[in-house]
Amino acid sequence: MKINDNFNKLVPNYLFADVARKTNEFAAAHPEREIIRLGIGDVTLPLAPAVVDAMQKGCEDLRFRETFKGYPEYEGYDFLRERIAEYYQSFGVKIKADEVFVSDGAKSDCGNIGDIFSQDNTVLIPDPVYPVYVDANIMAGRPILYAPSGQDEHFLAMPDKNVRADIIYLCSPNNPTGAAYSASQLKEWVDYARKNNAVILYDAAYEAFIRDDLPRSIFSIDGARECAIELCSLSKTAGFTGVRCGYTVIPHELVRDGKKLHDLWYRRQATKFNGVSWAVQCAAAAVFSPEGQRQCRKNLDYYHKNAQMIARTLDKLGIYYTGGQNSPYIWLKCPNGMSSWQFFDYLLEKAAVVGTPGEGFGSCGKGYFRLTSFNSHEKTAEAVERLAAACQN
Repeated sequence: MKINDNFNKLVPNYLFADVARKTNEFAAAHPEREIIRLGIGDVTLPLAPAVVDAMQKGCEDLRFRETFKGYPEYEGYDFLRERIAEYYQSFGVKIKADEVFVSDGAKSDCGNIGDIFSQDNTVLIPDPVYPVYVDANIMAGRPILYAPSGQDEHFLAMPDKNVRADIIYLCSPNNPTGAAYSASQLKEWVDYARKNNAVILYDAAYEAFIRDDLPRSIFSIDGARECAIELCSLSKTAGFTGVRCGYTVIPHELVRDGKKLHDLWYRRQATKFNGVSWAVQCAAAAVFSPEGQRQCRKNLDYYHKNAQMIARTLDKLGIYYTGGQNSPYIWLKCPNGMSSWQFFDYLLEKAAVVGTPGEGFGSCGKGYFRLTSFNSHEKTAEAVERLAAACQN
């Protein structure tokens, strides 16, 4: 018996495990100090009332023989898939309900989608990047190339005609940088993918945070239906981090080696996934109702105010950053030439504020730092006051 040796190639500790360990050690050593956490991207506001009502109704259905539900459909119930297709239509993007696959979240799908691709495919991943893209492909043993981006590129990696890849990961608005692609930039990626017969895996988990005139779906770009898969989530859109529901869209036109990737993903899901529960899918459908959208938008506006609070403080301090406007993340340059982990330790010690070191997201994240807007107004206001005091000393 042998283990998968690719696991030995992973960074020993997951980024957020290191952050948690350091934070817990500080808390144990300084029980008198209140720690404000702006590190992990977890929501704090409760679910929208319309969502809770729908989930309770779904649970009530399970009490009676006449309305009881057992195993769900692998690809999700039709009523939810139709709601998702209508949601896309609301911002001018046409997809078919039967192109939608309901899942337990975008993270799962980002990690699992590789099952339908050969291990020999070369993967192109922007740097800095959400660690799951990298780790999932290291586990699978695929060769990985990086598309670096820094301050000069506004942390938006663009294709290099001298580099060829088979699978391309993109995330917009980006985690961790908060930067978002324009339509013309995404068109360059679509053209690159079609030229190289590559497939774009487009993580749109934060599309609901977009406020400027920017694409909310890769499928708003001409030609994307022949080269892209879109993965999305209700974790941040509707506060489903603990409920778990997301969806992946695979157009019928997307064909490689004579096979529809839509059909391959269905076959994979039917084998390895038993679907999302009835009550959760009822709750998810309520997210896309008019009242659900109004209530969820209220929560998104709340987080946006926090992001603006952080951004204004950084403006006053003269610190470079991206994000905050179309994203719940603020990606800042560490002051005074500090490294990412040096600034983490400094901010924790001086201000008892927790963020995430940028180098945990890739080599291009060295010297940068991520803050999130998912705390309360009061805690965020206190955190930025402490941040300002620490950076001025």
